[in-house]
Amino acid sequence: MTDKFDTSLPPFDRLTATEQHTLRSALDVVYFRAGETVITAGDDCHQLYIIIKGNIEEYSVTSNPSATTPKTADKQQYKETFAHYANDDLFDVSAQLKGQSRHTFKACEDTICYALPRELFVLCYQNNSQFAAYFDTDLTKRQALLDEAQHQQNLAEFILTKIDDDNIQPCLVVPHDTSLLAVTQQMKNNELDAAFITLNGLPQYGIVTRTDLLHATLLDGHPHDTPVSTIATTPVVSVNKGDYLFNAMLAMTRQKVKRVQVCDDNSVVGMLDLTQVLSLFSTHSHVLTLRIARSETIEELALAANSQQTLVETLFNNGIRTLFVMELIAAVNEQIIEKAFKLIVPTHLQPHCCLMVMGSEGRGEQILKTDQDNALIIEDGINWPDCHAVMAQLTHTLQQLGYPLCPGNVMVSNPHWVNSQRSWLQRITQLCRQGDPDSMMELAILADSHAVAGNQALQTPLQLCLHQQLADQERLLSIFTRPALQFSIPLTIFGNLKAGKHGLNIKQGGIFPIVHGIRALALEHNISPNNTFARIAALTTQRVLEQRTADNLSEALKLFIKLRLHQQLSQQEDGQQHHIDISTLSRAERDVLRHSLHVVKKFKEWLGYHYQIRD
Repeated sequence: MTDKFDTSLPPFDRLTATEQHTLRSALDVVYFRAGETVITAGDDCHQLYIIIKGNIEEYSVTSNPSATTPKTADKQQYKETFAHYANDDLFDVSAQLKGQSRHTFKACEDTICYALPRELFVLCYQNNSQFAAYFDTDLTKRQALLDEAQHQQNLAEFILTKIDDDNIQPCLVVPHDTSLLAVTQQMKNNELDAAFITLNGLPQYGIVTRTDLLHATLLDGHPHDTPVSTIATTPVVSVNKGDYLFNAMLAMTRQKVKRVQVCDDNSVVGMLDLTQVLSLFSTHSHVLTLRIARSETIEELALAANSQQTLVETLFNNGIRTLFVMELIAAVNEQIIEKAFKLIVPTHLQPHCCLMVMGSEGRGEQILKTDQDNALIIEDGINWPDCHAVMAQLTHTLQQLGYPLCPGNVMVSNPHWVNSQRSWLQRITQLCRQGDPDSMMELAILADSHAVAGNQALQTPLQLCLHQQLADQERLLSIFTRPALQFSIPLTIFGNLKAGKHGLNIKQGGIFPIVHGIRALALEHNISPNNTFARIAALTTQRVLEQRTADNLSEALKLFIKLRLHQQLSQQEDGQQHHIDISTLSRAERDVLRHSLHVVKKFKEWLGYHYQIRD
């Protein structure tokens, strides 16, 4: 029996207390000298090994298939190394399930291992689904297991809280022709501060609040018998019973409202208001958005914007899933930039221009603030002599709000990124005709553009033109996609994680190949969403990607973003730091990261084949 074995390490922490005791009782300790063969390819494998100290190499020896005789084949054998295993690593897992080893395992140095009988491993694998999931080759299942383990360590109560009868507030629903006086009386009798209004002939509702009624009668002079539908606000933002309260908060944040309607099978069953939801959350994202909305000066807006990182840290440390954090922060960023635009751009010009954000901000995938990527569309025929000075001021203002200057000068302070709508359409067409790598990269920047302020309808023709110019254009898409294959995957020839002196560059080696490759496929197949995860889902629906490939790419990208964010927060770095210190990762995290990078490697190979890209 080996009492020193640490069963808190994955995947053994998935075992029950009884299973862990049985496992410790069955473990033995074995020793291998440097150069000694531990497992030979083709042999029966009766034990799973867990390395205590040392290094094991997994390899196979094959003959050259071009050799003409058995004699020359023997001389032209070559060795292919698959992996190296070090402290806490397991081998050979596949042999435990298949009975035989496909490869040879050899000690590169004196090595000490725990040995677990194959029969016990298989028994645990068959009887414990969480233990078995750790060894699944499907990245989605493995990442779900890792997420579950992390949530058990730091479980955020609010992410598990659903909208149900315990937290739904009662609501008042009145017909559209009810008088203002009658609605006021009913709200008072029921001690409510809002009421939903049925709209004549429409399947939706309106809403009135005490403030609406007060303004209608005292400020606007409406008679007491005025139908309440006259002053109702429409449409009402709705959430579903059974959904997460977090999603209700997200809806309030995006729509800038303080109340949402709760429905169950298309029937109104109650409401939620801001005060109630905030009482259930330790994060005050809606308070932040209210501060942004109420800002009347750049200084006030800066104070609100500076609290954004605290919000990210609170959400992340409370175990909120990465996609939720990403979506919420995208909404907050959008509101900050929109407010800056309204404070800087003259009011009479705001309906005649459109501010676009691009890059990770345009895709809604920015969490911590990164460098600015933005552009401006001006309505055709508008004369704006001071435009350059105003845009320079806007760029400086965004810098004050925590958005660093773009090293590539992709900002509205650069006249190259400020044009009339007609000029933008002409440029997109010209870039496609030029078809060189620089032109394709500029198109890639525009492909992620997202309108955030001003007349947002001005951007729609640009997106339509871009998709029309690139859809089904094999030669252009081949040039467009090539940068996705430019950076090497940070894996050694042995399949292990590879890091430089600054760490493992997860943006170049993991995030960019997925984002840019998916961007190319979205343009090819005329898919309009900007967000990478939404693009992956659409590509799956169109059967461009297989479901398993799509799931693995999504999970890999989420993991890369999550690991990068964790290190940025722990080291007090900004959103421009893209290196990961792999020495701080747990064994399970290193294992899933390695698996995720192999997913990227396969995706890059597929892209090269799909677009006929030859190095």
